[in-house]
Amino acid sequence: MNLAEIIEQHPQDAVALISRGRPTTYGELRRQTASLRGLLVECGVERGDRVAILCGNSRYFVIAYLAALGVGAVAVPLNVMSPSSEIQRELDVVQPRVVFVEPAAMTAWSEVDTSGFTELRSVIATEGHQIDGAITLSEQLMHAPVPILQMGPHEVATLIFTSGTAGASKAAMLSHRNLLSNLEQLAQLNQIHSNDVVYGVLPLFHIFGLNVVLGFTLHRGATVVLVQRFDPATALETLAERNVTVVPGAPQMWAMFAQMTGAETEVLSRIRVALTGASKMPEQVTNDLIAKFGLHVREGYGLTESAPVLTTSLTGSHKIGSIGKPVLGVQLRLVDEHGEDADQGDSGEVWAKGENIFLGYYHDQDATDRVLTHDGWLRTGDIAVFDDEGDLFLVDRLKDLIIVSGFNVYPAEVEQVLLAHSSIAQAAVVGSPHPHTGESVRAHVVLKPGVHLDEDAIIEHCQKQLARYKCPSKVLIVQSLPTGSTGKILRRALH
Repeated sequence: MNLAEIIEQHPQDAVALISRGRPTTYGELRRQTASLRGLLVECGVERGDRVAILCGNSRYFVIAYLAALGVGAVAVPLNVMSPSSEIQRELDVVQPRVVFVEPAAMTAWSEVDTSGFTELRSVIATEGHQIDGAITLSEQLMHAPVPILQMGPHEVATLIFTSGTAGASKAAMLSHRNLLSNLEQLAQLNQIHSNDVVYGVLPLFHIFGLNVVLGFTLHRGATVVLVQRFDPATALETLAERNVTVVPGAPQMWAMFAQMTGAETEVLSRIRVALTGASKMPEQVTNDLIAKFGLHVREGYGLTESAPVLTTSLTGSHKIGSIGKPVLGVQLRLVDEHGEDADQGDSGEVWAKGENIFLGYYHDQDATDRVLTHDGWLRTGDIAVFDDEGDLFLVDRLKDLIIVSGFNVYPAEVEQVLLAHSSIAQAAVVGSPHPHTGESVRAHVVLKPGVHLDEDAIIEHCQKQLARYKCPSKVLIVQSLPTGSTGKILRRALH
């Protein structure tokens, strides 16, 4: 088996991807990928070697990723917008044999010290730009094609850097079987078809973008429109121009759409499948999208370590706030603080098991042992509760828990109350050390344009809906909140 085979069976003239206005058919993609496999072999890439990909959402990322998998190498997608120090640290960990570098990564790459990369053979510059000593990837890709190498199911296909469930950033090892099994689990939902056009703005170095947006689109023989960065007005133009039918996005993207007005927003009503994940979707945003556009955004849940999808609300009735039920082939249990299954109706940490659960963290057995049990359960670090019908509702991250006078406070619950206020656009809640209660609740809020709201009014709003110990004792009104690559608010940056 080899994950790279997902593009092999589709019609020659069907469009696989559109990048910068240029369509690439499945036939062309197969030829380009086979030729690039030839170049990688010429560069001395062998089974298990790491191939780093410093490319954004482009055709070059796709062929580099598929070609690396196809020769049995381990693909390592990296964030082109990361500072050089972070790229340096990640490359030091994986020790690449080959690195692909696109123009947007040139500045960061120029500051990387390659002297410690003992296995580095070649740097490949995409799109014809020049890097001293690098191979320039020509438009035609005229290298002798090389067939796809068959791999064992548990051989590593990709390393994805994630803070994940183990704190500091680690490289999660995902096998060919992990990734392919999640695609097969999603296929059983029968929601995406070969005639669909998928909006691909989620970054491909992130597992949501890599395996759900890119991988699943190619697995189904559909078309993905690759977009380098999100701009709401331009996005509406793209959705209309390309007749996009499927839109996956982080909650922050949907929040921006929900605030838009004008005739051009009519295209949102024509989306057939709208998906979100990566962080909890504010219920107010979901309600606004339904009211304004009749658009039901279905929430799902997963982690890098599960390749990534564990649950989806795509099937069945749409329960606002629910992340749905486990996909077929995934077992879930909720575990209490004593390591026992939580009682019905009680919250607990989500544990997951299935063929999509990762192999562990690269060169970090201690971190692996903290999240994988001896019998294969993944401890997610997320707290959730099942309702009477078996639908799952996220409560919060275990590691974000705030303990006030011995009482548990889940930041997401407080944030949900804050976001229900008509003047608050964004909110993030963290714990602060307190001499008497151990911790206290501190809120950071971004107000909507043109409104005024003071700290006392915000605290009073919370006191009407929350127990006193859950209410913020301090509210900071800020211009913006720190976010990660998918738009997820980074609570840890607020401590």
